[in-house]
Amino acid sequence: MAKTRDIFAQMKRNPGDVRFNDLCKVCNNYFGEPRQRSSSHRTYKTPWQGDPRINIQNHKGKAKAYQVKQVLLAIEKLEVDHGTEK
Repeated sequence: MAKTRDIFAQMKRNPGDVRFNDLCKVCNNYFGEPRQRSSSHRTYKTPWQGDPRINIQNHKGKAKAYQVKQVLLAIEKLEVDHGTEK
């Protein structure tokens, strides 16, 4: 089973080839359990003002590349704002 930091590194290298379950592991690690969980979508709350959501979607077992990029940006903002790295 891949560790979160290994998945995170793979996400940075190739955001177009990330398994949905791996993206969920990373999001759970950084943002906690999802606020909403359906069969194809998960929504995570973020700690800042504005649009405080991360929405990811399962597409045939893979995560959508643009959503992976959004998660990477949100994690970067989280680490800058809160000085954390998991």
